[in-house]
Amino acid sequence: MAKPTRPMRDSYRFFTPITTRWSDNDIYGHVNNVVYYSYFDTVANLYLIEIAGLKIHSDNIVGFVVSSGCNYHEPVAYPDRLEGGFRANKISGSSVEYGVAIFREGQNAAVADGFFTHVFVDRTTGKPVRIPEAIRTSLEKVLVEI
Repeated sequence: MAKPTRPMRDSYRFFTPITTRWSDNDIYGHVNNVVYYSYFDTVANLYLIEIAGLKIHSDNIVGFVVSSGCNYHEPVAYPDRLEGGFRANKISGSSVEYGVAIFREGQNAAVADGFFTHVFVDRTTGKPVRIPEAIRTSLEKVLVEI
């Protein structure tokens, strides 16, 4: 299997600091692989809530994760200072695939990168619905078709 290409900072459109925690480290002394998914979720939801205006407690829609993946390029450990990079890879009627990468603060190459897909559904019925225009417009601002 070929090693995945390590993405660079300029491939992402939005950045936010990530604070590592002592509990993020595993017995091997680095951030455990499952923690990266938490970082990805934090970065994407921060963008959705603070930039796109998603009201997680009162909107009629909810984003369900239907697929995800992660590539690990270099280990990090508490107390490393990290930044999450965010973009939209693909936007369709009811779904969006996000691209997320984790960088050491100030470094250009990602230590990990991945994706996950949200399908927006009606909160009551669980049926897919079109992404609301305000959220779609915000996601289009970070769209980097890959």
